[in-house]
Amino acid sequence: MELTFYIAAAVAVLSTIMVITRYNIIHALLYLVVSFLAVATVFFTMGAPFMAALEIIIYAGAIVVLIIFVIMMLNLTQEDVQQEKEWLKPSIWVGPAILSAVLLAELVYVVAAGTPPQPEAVVAVDARLVGLSLFGSYILGVQLSGILLTAGIVGAYHLGRQKKKVIHRFLQERSAAA
Repeated sequence: MELTFYIAAAVAVLSTIMVITRYNIIHALLYLVVSFLAVATVFFTMGAPFMAALEIIIYAGAIVVLIIFVIMMLNLTQEDVQQEKEWLKPSIWVGPAILSAVLLAELVYVVAAGTPPQPEAVVAVDARLVGLSLFGSYILGVQLSGILLTAGIVGAYHLGRQKKKVIHRFLQERSAAA
């Protein structure tokens, strides 16, 4: 199990470096998903399967979908659509695919080997206790992070919206008649 931890940690570090160094946001997003999956594998090998599931559901699922929606709000032009078609070449997605295959092989090995050994001092935490903690003593942090994400979406919308002023159809009729 120790070897799987180090392999997953190396994949996480490598894919995170690739996220930082990519100029294209879609390429960075692919590596970000691999990074989240690697961190989830690290959590699983350390005996925290609930945290691994949360990592996949919340980060690799919800946050990545949120980023994709923000990208979609930016109203791509025809040139951008043509450039996206060029990004579908294998040279773009082969790196994240190889790192994901390493993580998949590692996950299959961990699951086939049985449950990871639990350290003696660690107490298992179920979903109920996590929910009580998040909406109990950490409610302020949860609310502030929600407000921060909402502000980021609103800011991305305002940055990406069209500059052309849109006039309602009823107002267009009035201005044409005058």
